Amino acid sequence: MENIIPIKGAVKYKITLDPTVWIFDDRRLDLTTYFSVGNEQEDEDLKYLLNTGKHWSREIMEGATFPPTLKTERKFDRQGMKTGTFGMQIKHFLKNAEIQDNAEKVVFELKDGEEHAFSIEEANSLIFKYSQDGKPIMDGGPVHLLYADGSNVDNPIKNIAAIRVD
Repeated sequence: MENIIPIKGAVKYKITLDPTVWIFDDRRLDLTTYFSVGNEQEDEDLKYLLNTGKHWSREIMEGATFPPTLKTERKFDRQGMKTGTFGMQIKHFLKNAEIQDNAEKVVFELKDGEEHAFSIEEANSLIFKYSQDGKPIMDGGPVHLLYADGSNVDNPIKNIAAIRVD
């Protein structure tokens, strides 16, 4: 249970996060290159619409395609997963929890009782680092909190016990 991080407070859905399963999530970020390579912020809705439009056009032109089989499914990079350093943007989880309109800040509660508060906009740009060299973060884990610009990569916020929306 010490690997579970609850999101609570002024949210519609109080959810819990389990970083041990994020390694298979398509939204994960490769932190070995994320801060060194320029990162484009994609609008997820626009990306969805463009992909849907391409799919629709292809079906009109070529006809419907059958669902993927084991031969055509996307394969995971197993070696990269065993050796990579990964993170996840916090905005995905805050979006799923549905922050209430009257909320003003997101507070990260640490195991020692200390707190770090951010505006909702700032919190949406933060990243949870959950894997270092292919292994879960044990020291100060289960996640480390990183700023979007990577300025605290060498000194992240550790020992996060809960996320509270106020």
